[in-house]
Formats: sequence, C-alpha cells, structure tokens
Amino acid sequence: MTHELPQLGPDVFLADGGIETDLIFNKGAELPEFAAFTLLSTEDGTRLLDGYFREYLAVAAEAGTGLVLESATWRANPDWAAKLGYDADGLARANRQAVELLLRLRDEQPTGRPVVVSGCVGPRSDGYRPEQLMDTDAATEYHSTQIRQLRGADLVTAITMGYPEEAIGVARAARDAGLPAVISFTVETDGTLPVGMPLAEAVARVDEATDGYPAYYMLNCAHPDHFAAVLDPQAAWTHRIRGLRSNASRLSHAELDEAPTLDAGDPAGFGPLHRGLRDALPWLTVFGGCCGTDARHVRSLARSL
Repeated sequence: MTHELPQLGPDVFLADGGIETDLIFNKGAELPEFAAFTLLSTEDGTRLLDGYFREYLAVAAEAGTGLVLESATWRANPDWAAKLGYDADGLARANRQAVELLLRLRDEQPTGRPVVVSGCVGPRSDGYRPEQLMDTDAATEYHSTQIRQLRGADLVTAITMGYPEEAIGVARAARDAGLPAVISFTVETDGTLPVGMPLAEAVARVDEATDGYPAYYMLNCAHPDHFAAVLDPQAAWTHRIRGLRSNASRLSHAELDEAPTLDAGDPAGFGPLHRGLRDALPWLTVFGGCCGTDARHVRSLARSL
C-alpha cells in the first residue's frame, strides 16, 4: 500500500478523533506530556489503545467507508521521549509497537474495506507555539530517527506542523525512508500558521523544496470556522489539501491551552460543518477529528458525508 494510497481516489475515508483528549477526558487515562505512546508500556495501556482504535473501525464498518488510523506516536520523538525518561531503545520499541498494534487490528478486519495505517509524526516543540525553529537540514536529521522506526506503516503523517521548514524535513526524511508523506498544518483563528505565515505560502514552500513529495496536505487542530475562508476553491494550491482533522471547539489555541475542561463542541453538528466544505472542495477525501473530538464526532462525519 505504500506505493498506492487508496485515499487519493474519490471516496471518503474516515480517520480517528482527538486521541489524547479522548483518552484523558473521556477514558480517564494519564498521559504525561500529552504522550499517548506511553500507554504501550503496560498491558492495561495497550488494551486501552486497542479499544480506542476499535471504536473507529466500528464506525467505518457501519458507514462502509475506508479508514485512516494514526499511530499513537505524535509525541514519540527524541526530545519528548527524553522528558519522559525513554532511552533510544525504549523509544524505538514504542514506535514499532504503535504501528504493529494498528497492523494487527487491520489484519483482523473483514476484507473489502481499506484500512490505511499511518505513522504519526508530531512537532519537535509545542505545535501551538513553535519556539525551537529548525532549518530544513536539522529537521530532516531530527525526524529521520522516528520515521525509520515507523517503517511498516503505509505512510507517515506529520500532524500539527506550525512552520514549513519542519514540514520539509519530515517530507525529506520520509522520502529517504521510502515512505509516502502527508503534511498536516495547523492554523490560528485567522487561518494563518502559528508563525504568522499564510497557509498557501507554507504549502508552496514545502512543495518547492521537496519537488512536491507529499502525497497530499491536511489541516488539523483548528475549527472549520478558522480555516474555511482561506480555502479558495479556485486556487491551485487548495487542490493539494485532501484531508481535515478539525477541533470540536471554536476556541483559539491559546484558549484551549488554558481551558480546565474539555470543550466537545456539538458532536451532532460536527459532520454538517464539513458537508459544506466537501461540497465546495470535492477533492477532500479524509475526514477525522482532533482536540475535543471522539467517536461521536466521527460518526457525525460519516452520516453527513
């Protein structure tokens, strides 16, 4: 599947929801540094992740759609792992276990409905406030470690990218590892990246620097109200965006950081918000959730799309 991604066709593919917020607020898990991969260190934690992903397999089966599952490795890169006490071997083992879990779940599913396993790559620093900005060479070297460990997945997806140099580094590291890459940027309430760059410019920079290597782009960790206005159906760059993993809340990143409780928004209304976007941008094929979302939101997507 690494050479032919089925979500590049015309059919809708669902994705899972906001794994960290769902596990913490809805399932009572403790995730130090927001790191879901730490659950893989225990049998109980692994069972919790297994159950989380099975919820979305069930939603996709009900809807008759394909499904993209992201490994629980958004924080499983060297800097975050060091904060959590993981050495190099422990981190490599966690990345491999995260992919193996999804591959096993896929193998258990009936045939005829594609399930794509994506190795999730997160930002080196805070995705909302990217303070440790790398150049492209440094980003390539840094993310190569994790991406090599995610081999076995069908592709890698860089989630919550806040500036283009890091996204370029991920794309180049994925190319070196022989894996397709998807780049998912996050934006503020005005539709620009956390560093203030227009989304169109960020996509153009990554494509130019990588000869268009990313299979496609996505947006995540923002509410549709924050980015809908910048997705011009007539602009060529907008056709490179094929997926959305939206927040449930309309709050800004800064407000979400300070919120003491989970804002799940309107689960039933989550799908209809995206129906209008797909009507305007019919090449969008991958739809899931980010912060505050759970299986209810993805089920709403399935019903609307």
